Amino acid sequence: MRERHRCKITGASPRCQKPFAHRDSCPMRWVMSFVALGLIMAVVHRLTAGGLLEARATLALGFLVLVAHLAGGLAARARLPRVTAYLLAGFCVGPPWLGLVRADEVHSLGFIADAAAALIAFTVGTELRRDTLRPDAVPLLRATAGSIVVPFVLVTLVTLSVSPWFPITVHQPFRDAIPVALALGTLAAASSPTLTMAMIEEHDARGPFARALLSVTVAKDVAVIVLFSLVLVVGRTVASAGTVNTGVGWALLGRLGGSAAAGALLGVGVARYLHLARRWTLVALVALAFLATQIARLLDLETLLIAVTGGIVVANVFRVEGDELVQRLRQHALPVYLVFFVLLGAGLQIGALQDWLWWIVLLVGLRVWGLRYGLRWAGSVTPALAREGWLGLISQGGIALSLAAAARGAFPEWKVSLEALIVAMIGVHELVGPVCARLALARAGELKEGARSANSPDVGGGVVAAAGGV
Repeated sequence: MRERHRCKITGASPRCQKPFAHRDSCPMRWVMSFVALGLIMAVVHRLTAGGLLEARATLALGFLVLVAHLAGGLAARARLPRVTAYLLAGFCVGPPWLGLVRADEVHSLGFIADAAAALIAFTVGTELRRDTLRPDAVPLLRATAGSIVVPFVLVTLVTLSVSPWFPITVHQPFRDAIPVALALGTLAAASSPTLTMAMIEEHDARGPFARALLSVTVAKDVAVIVLFSLVLVVGRTVASAGTVNTGVGWALLGRLGGSAAAGALLGVGVARYLHLARRWTLVALVALAFLATQIARLLDLETLLIAVTGGIVVANVFRVEGDELVQRLRQHALPVYLVFFVLLGAGLQIGALQDWLWWIVLLVGLRVWGLRYGLRWAGSVTPALAREGWLGLISQGGIALSLAAAARGAFPEWKVSLEALIVAMIGVHELVGPVCARLALARAGELKEGARSANSPDVGGGVVAAAGGV
């Protein structure tokens, strides 16, 4: 009689004995891989204390990629978004919790995270084609307006009504609470095109719901920058002298225009390069990512807006080159998302949750409620977007984080406390947003299970292996 083989680790069941590519389904293999990685990094963390920052940062990046790769595979088997797993992996092993990766190492890897964000934002721009958006322009504008106006008004009014007890404004006169409430209302209207794009790519969702959702998130981010600048001007007229620095608002408008111009020039340059050297598409993508990042740093512009504008220009003006770039971007999407979101998770700052937990819960709940009923009130391109679109707009990041930093300079009276509150709220939205976006795609009927599994690297045999292509 043929002997039935059992798992060498648990001795439990022949279910673990699958072909080599599927051996990692045994739960104990995942546990042992995580434990082994953690122990190795803990030892290396102690041995490298005081070493060169560049060497430590490189080692930390490799460790983060391995942990995120394992977490992403586990999330896929649990039918959870890989993006959430990447964020949680970075959060758990990074400075916010276990501290196996130091804060200075995460900070020094910021240019890599920015470059990955630029590639994602460029992908977002290439999805916004004139011929597909023009027929639905008016409904999209209504949906954008509804998802901005209702959360803005709701959060602003409630914050004003509780200002005598709100931690930031508790000792301030009512007129000084007005600009703070307006700023929080503006931040409530922001969403994250990068997180939305990540979910669309992971599940290969290319239907009208996903396309409309992505268009709304991009339009919202541009509108929120303008709204924030106007809020600062209005706030200065009602608040006490010195409470609001309106120079920040004018600087934001300048960054918006400068980023759009720089992005258009970058898009033209990349397209012309590809026209002359079609074999070097990957080189063009790498150059695009780091050029967008460096232009933003040197000129104090927004990386995401530069890349989105560049993507729009390439997709709508240079169709042949745009199609070639999009094909390459999709082939290498998952490694880019892994690196970006694990670094984003390692840099999450939610320390304010301990002090202001219930206030954050209130503001997050108001924002979610406003998004839901704002879309229903405004109507939409498709019935699915009116019903489920609010779930796809919960994520925040990118522009919202930039506005949080701008709020610190715009409100000298509150400085760190206001920024800490906003960043903690953004962190909550970053963690729950991908799960909600996946649910939205599922309810809209555009979710494809395992759409990217063929391109996803595997960990086999219980041995930790680096993800190829990262």
